[in-house]
Amino acid sequence: MSNPPNHVHGEQVAAGWPSWLSKVAGEAINGLTPRRADTFEKLDKIGQGTYSNVYKARDNLTGKIVALKKVRFDNLEPESVKFMAREILILRRLDHPNVVKLEGLVTSRMSCSLYLVFPYMEHDLAGLATSPTIKFTEPQVKCYMKQLFSGLEHCHNRHVLHRDIKGSNLLIDNEGILKIADFGLASFFDPNHKHPMTSRVVTLWYRPPELLLGATDYGVGVDLWSAGCILAELLAGKPILPGRTEVEQLHKIFKLCGSPSEEYWKKSKLPHATIFKPQQSYKRCISEVFKDFPPSSLPLIETLLAIDPAERQTATAALQSEFFMTKPYACEPSSLPKYPPSKEMDAKLRDEEARR
Repeated sequence: MSNPPNHVHGEQVAAGWPSWLSKVAGEAINGLTPRRADTFEKLDKIGQGTYSNVYKARDNLTGKIVALKKVRFDNLEPESVKFMAREILILRRLDHPNVVKLEGLVTSRMSCSLYLVFPYMEHDLAGLATSPTIKFTEPQVKCYMKQLFSGLEHCHNRHVLHRDIKGSNLLIDNEGILKIADFGLASFFDPNHKHPMTSRVVTLWYRPPELLLGATDYGVGVDLWSAGCILAELLAGKPILPGRTEVEQLHKIFKLCGSPSEEYWKKSKLPHATIFKPQQSYKRCISEVFKDFPPSSLPLIETLLAIDPAERQTATAALQSEFFMTKPYACEPSSLPKYPPSKEMDAKLRDEEARR
């Protein structure tokens, strides 16, 4: 990411951007005008992450309900500002109905904070999937998965890896539209000129074996593995690989997907290969464990949960798989049930109430 020339920096500050942001993230905000915080009215806190809080708010200029993501910075550390600038650049590169859209940025010249403005989405897939009263039908599962793969196809075509696909990052509105959200861990990738990336990404239950083994050279396969975990979870009604530690996570993966061949260990040269190599070898048993799933779903799950990332193919191939071509077909998003508000935050609040 390049810093802007001085005259651009001057223009950005004149347009109302704080100097600390323009200095480090000039490229990310180029061509945008900041909105002022007093043009929004906060209604509710709806989420909390490591680096941010999310609020439901009203845009006083349009009357529209939006989500405001307030980004926290450690003393305006250039590194943490750069990190956030990458998220903005990525969001600006993406434009697809199944990817959340950045609608604006809120800050002012004297401000030390920054809000990202997004459309407000009533639900997330984790909240719906864990609700005791909701059981998805096969056409509904196909509808959500089709939207997830369409969004991933767009990201990957634009050379973006999401690197944190999980239910709570898949937002759903009252029209049944699913949008991939939270690009805080996302990264640009160049399939022709690989540069090392961190393996410390993706929430544990959805993290593929190559990342657990310390791979720094990876691609779209990481998102496809996570999508495979979600597909199986929606059909099973519960997470399929709920490991508590990295060692246990790999163990669960090998028990379900089979332990890798000697060839794989030799070829992979992965940093943690020797520590994590299982003592005994496991046979792959996906079709036995998931024997009650619709038969057309099994080849797709087998592909997405391949130990070797090269065998997971692409989001485009997933959309053309037998699963989506076999009756019952995916329902239309608009025909999905209208759910009462849930959001994972509400689920957390429900749990806290119950624990009291």
